Amino acid sequence: MDDPNTSETHSTTGGFLSRIKGDIITPEHPDYRQSLHRWARNAERNAAFVIFVKDEADVSTAILFAKENKLPIAIRGGGHSPIGASSVEGGVVIDLSRYLNKVRIDPAKRLAYVGGGAVWEEVGKTTIVHGLEQTRKKILIYSLAILWPPYSQRDTVFSGTVIFHGKQLESLVAVTKEWNSNGSPKEAMMFVLTCDPTGVPIILCQSFFNGSEKEVREKFKKLYDVGPVADMTKEVPYETPNPLQNPYVRPGNGAYWKGVAHKGPDLQPMVNAHQKATEISQGGKTYVQVVYEWFHLFKINSVPAGATAYRRIPDPNCSVIIGWPGEAHSDEKVDETRTFAHRIADCIAGGESNLKDVKSQGYANYDPEGVLGDKNEVKDKAQVAFGDNYPALQRVKKKYDPDNICNRWFAITPA
Repeated sequence: MDDPNTSETHSTTGGFLSRIKGDIITPEHPDYRQSLHRWARNAERNAAFVIFVKDEADVSTAILFAKENKLPIAIRGGGHSPIGASSVEGGVVIDLSRYLNKVRIDPAKRLAYVGGGAVWEEVGKTTIVHGLEQTRKKILIYSLAILWPPYSQRDTVFSGTVIFHGKQLESLVAVTKEWNSNGSPKEAMMFVLTCDPTGVPIILCQSFFNGSEKEVREKFKKLYDVGPVADMTKEVPYETPNPLQNPYVRPGNGAYWKGVAHKGPDLQPMVNAHQKATEISQGGKTYVQVVYEWFHLFKINSVPAGATAYRRIPDPNCSVIIGWPGEAHSDEKVDETRTFAHRIADCIAGGESNLKDVKSQGYANYDPEGVLGDKNEVKDKAQVAFGDNYPALQRVKKKYDPDNICNRWFAITPA
């Protein structure tokens, strides 16, 4: 744990860290292990310094300190990622979660100012008081301003989980194909192909509708007609769905994610993916979820491609999520899980060659291949993630970060 260069680095701090108004955690601090915690144990790294910053001046000071001492930097927001980009071995973690985690509303201007360490639970609870709905980002530095359209958000939405037996997949795919071609931005659905604790294949359908239960029961009637094993959907407060997973996902366990783009509901690839997930899950040492996300993307893709940094495609995302208990964690376990994830991803994409196609590249937030120095790292992954916008971002990078200090995830090479 201890870095032989730590004492030398301490001696070169000079006036930098004395100007930090927040908290500075080093390996000898009693809270050090706690400060490294992430959603996934495999995303934790032994930082030399964890700095819980209080404002933009603290952020600037922390960056200058790292640059002076030639230490790598990682930025931690809410910590909700198993990727590892918010951690760094032997470097400086600039942590926004302790003090820059609040949401402030300007109702007259219909603006919300969201701290970079906030999670969506806080955004939902704060904005619904003013009847606002988050839609598009205005500016992102160490905090976020969100701009709303001139309409209000209803107090309740319809959400929850419907459980089906694995044998019902064919019927569900048929229903979903019809729904997917006639949907609206007010509704969404996710299919989770997984197993119950006894190893029996099941399908969790997580539905969402921005409206009343009466409306949605008619909207999703054909889905319910398939005959669920259990139905836990209901009308709930608007702020309820986003933090649903929080009580179940705690630091200490391992997790590996892999995102894959796909063409939409397609029975045979889904059957193959479910079979592979079931096979890997047997024995109870590893749990696997294959999460097909069906959000209607035409509203998102109506925004010009050059208006946002990341490339956008019309195809939905599927995420492979594999977890294991903390006591089973090891580097070998991560390597094994990576192999499992890619085997399932092959099924989703329709084969290994299709998986390598740029059109199969999934949602970048699910992609460990963009993390600097990780075993998964793919050197040209940033160009894939940003697409045609990459040259413009290189010019921005040259102006504001010519030394490429911020390089942990999808690092952009300055022009």
